[in-house]
Amino acid sequence: MKEIRFFYVPSAAELTELPMDEAMHALRVLRLKSGDEMYLMDGEGCFYRAEVTIAATKRCMYEIKEVLPQEKGWKGGVHIAIAPTKMMDRIEWFSEKATEVGIDDITFLNCKFSERKVMRTVRLDKIVVSAMKQSRKPWKPRLNAMMSFKEFVTTPRNGRKYIAHCYDEIERKDFFTDVYTLSKSEEGDDVTVLIGPEGDFSIDEVKLAMDNGYVPVSLGTSRLRTETAALTATMIAQLALRK
Repeated sequence: MKEIRFFYVPSAAELTELPMDEAMHALRVLRLKSGDEMYLMDGEGCFYRAEVTIAATKRCMYEIKEVLPQEKGWKGGVHIAIAPTKMMDRIEWFSEKATEVGIDDITFLNCKFSERKVMRTVRLDKIVVSAMKQSRKPWKPRLNAMMSFKEFVTTPRNGRKYIAHCYDEIERKDFFTDVYTLSKSEEGDDVTVLIGPEGDFSIDEVKLAMDNGYVPVSLGTSRLRTETAALTATMIAQLALRK
């Protein structure tokens, strides 16, 4: 069976040529030629079956043969707001795996105990695109710029809002139980989860989030690293919101 080749092409229906980096992969690695079939994904929920029309040295032209709109496998939107780790490879790992599982938004938070105060997302964006193609998901997660914790939690948001923390003195609900129960009565609701740095959110940050409608939750009995907690929250939300 011939291997299906996927390429990420934003606004694929409006174009006739692969972006430069995708063209280089198609021509130099896969050695596609005129008449070969390929599939495009636009990052907005649609596949396109296409045929190579021109395979030049640096340019790969195509013609769309079939439009294949996809249905998202989960209700609403999953948004993880995370304090980035000092080591970028851990955030890259989370972004890759969350894309494979299914996520709509990733926002980076500048918290009191954050280990990293600046985020550059160029490499991260490439990792997300690669994960999209690997998992054959036509939706590209939005990588939002870093925001201060206060700005993020005081910005109005739709849906259910949670903050995962480890303070025993503040009562926490079980995240899976709460989001699963509510998902059955509020179809299509968005879910936003705040994940703190290795030193956790400050207690004042937790209280500020609660004052702005965020529900304190636990992700289980284990103490998790930042990126593991973020992926756990993603997977729980996916299971709860699965159609």
